[in-house]
Formats: sequence, structure tokens, C-alpha cells
Amino acid sequence: TRPGAAPRSMPEFPVGSSFGAYQIVRHIGGGGMAQIYLARARGVAGFEKLLALKVISHDFANEDRFVQMLIDEAKITVGLHHVNIAQIFDLGEVDGTYYIAMEFIDGLDVLELVNGLHAMGERVPIEAVAFIGRQICSGLYYAHSRRDRGGKPLNIVHRDISPQNVLVSKAGEVKIVDFGI
Repeated sequence: TRPGAAPRSMPEFPVGSSFGAYQIVRHIGGGGMAQIYLARARGVAGFEKLLALKVISHDFANEDRFVQMLIDEAKITVGLHHVNIAQIFDLGEVDGTYYIAMEFIDGLDVLELVNGLHAMGERVPIEAVAFIGRQICSGLYYAHSRRDRGGKPLNIVHRDISPQNVLVSKAGEVKIVDFGI
């Protein structure tokens, strides 16, 4: 536990509530160490941007190693700029609760896609499987081969490449999420 940190309950984020500079639109899901919310960032002249907020779960909010894992994930991923990797926009803390603001992918994860088709008696077409697989490999190759400014390998490895961590947007984009945790 962080020194001086009092145990606290996970903030409840009902629709329309504020979390720092963000307005909660809805809960997307969660598991492991964090909850994911669809949120809206607002700017001047009616500017709005939808994004996903990954908020560290109450059970881990006061554990230094879990907070550090969230911070490390943000630091690793923010430097990855590839069409098949979800972008990170912000790392922050609101009232002792750490979060990552990232690209919102309007779609399904691969597990939801497979299960949804299975429930309808269908399978993912082999062409779609090949396309998704090729996009995953492209994103992972990019991340794994990244080097720092001096040419030294960064040794980035996605530690949980699973169907839940590959998103397919309604537009057909394939994005890898959850580097690090």
C-alpha cells in the first residue's frame, strides 16, 4: 500500500458522472486489474472525443506494484504508433485512482466475435481469420522490433496476446490492446 493512502472504495461511475476531465458515457467491461469505461472528453467550441478509460480497480488501487504495472503499460504503449495497436492519449490520477485514456475501438473483441457467431451457428470465415491473424502479427512485429533512439532494442513483449486483447472495429480495423498488465 502507498504510504499515507487510506483504503477507499472504487468510485462509482454512473452515466453522465465526471472522472477528472472526462464524462462517463457507459461501462464497457473489466476484469483483472481494471475497469473500462466509454468516456467523453470535451474541449472548446463543442469539440468532443470519445475514448476508453482504463481505471485501476478498487482491489488494486492501493497496491504499489499494480499501480506501477498500469503506469508501465501506459509508458510502453504511448510510444507505439501502428495501425494495429490502440493508441494511448493520457495517463493520470483522480483522487488516488490511476487511469489510462486510450483510443476507443467501436466493435468487439475476437472472443466476443467468435462466441457471437457460434451462438448463431456460424463460424468466422477463414478469410477473416487470416486477415485478423495477419493484422495481429503486423502489430506485434512492430512492437517487438522497436528500438530506442540509440538503436538499442526495447524488448517489448505483449504478455497477454489473447482473443480478449484483440479488438475488431465495426469498420474492420484490428487493434491490439493491453500491453503490459
